[in-house]
Amino acid sequence: MMRRCIAIVVVVGLLCWSGGAGVAWAYGTWTTLDVPGANETRAFGIHGENIVGEYSDAVTDHGFLYDGVNWTTLDFPGAYRTFAVAIDGDNIVGGYWDAPDRQHSFLYDGVNWTTLEYPGALTTWAIGIEGDNIVGEYYDNRGHGFLYDGVNWTTLDVPGSSRTVGSGIDGDNIAGSYWDAAGRHGFLYDGVNWTTLDYPGASRTAVYNIDGDNIVGEYSDAANRQHGFLFDGVNWITLDYPGTLENQAFDIDGDNIVGVYWWDVPISDPANVAHGFLYEVPEPTTLILLALGGLAVVRRKP
Repeated sequence: MMRRCIAIVVVVGLLCWSGGAGVAWAYGTWTTLDVPGANETRAFGIHGENIVGEYSDAVTDHGFLYDGVNWTTLDFPGAYRTFAVAIDGDNIVGGYWDAPDRQHSFLYDGVNWTTLEYPGALTTWAIGIEGDNIVGEYYDNRGHGFLYDGVNWTTLDVPGSSRTVGSGIDGDNIAGSYWDAAGRHGFLYDGVNWTTLDYPGASRTAVYNIDGDNIVGEYSDAANRQHGFLFDGVNWITLDYPGTLENQAFDIDGDNIVGVYWWDVPISDPANVAHGFLYEVPEPTTLILLALGGLAVVRRKP
């Protein structure tokens, strides 16, 4: 469905405007996600109706689970900061900080909290989950990606990179980011081949998650402003909440994408706080009707 949707947007041309080497969607439903009473909210993961992320209040940072109606706070027992980063079914992964300010990762199944530590690592950060498989980053003398299947830990390093982060997994495919002398790049790894993913013309590209053929993340333009993106294997589409300054697209599940945006105000302005978003990709039928309407309007012009 997503491929058909993108193809219609690109071919028709009336439903998009220029976005550098890619296009930016003018249609679709954008919904702000703000935890009630929070100072800032960031939406990081989605699975079905459930969204996870992090919010800050006057005291600290907390994880959250939102089912479309109810907001549930997620705090690792005894931790002073908790981030919920990804969700698959009843399982949630993320990170927490203890009193000495050491970072740890967790797996939460709705009842039990389990700490996840890559053996011998200084820190571990669990970022993506599908079934029994978890991907993320661990740090010793540098950052390495990892795959954990519930028993075995496997290091993931893009050849020639100085740092690798695994952030999303779907079947045999793992997506993430790596750093080299030229900066930050996205990657796709199928278990054998490493493929670099760079948004055309961007100064840096970060890949966060994958669902089928579709990959989401962020890129920086010449002014060093961040934009969300969707890549379907062929087309690069910019995803920016209308009227905002910067965006990050963190996860995708079917036609739904979650992330973070900041309003278009000076970056130094204290009012420029983070808000979560849910973006619902329009159905192909909707795009066709919009396109036909646009064509009708064009034909009426003298």
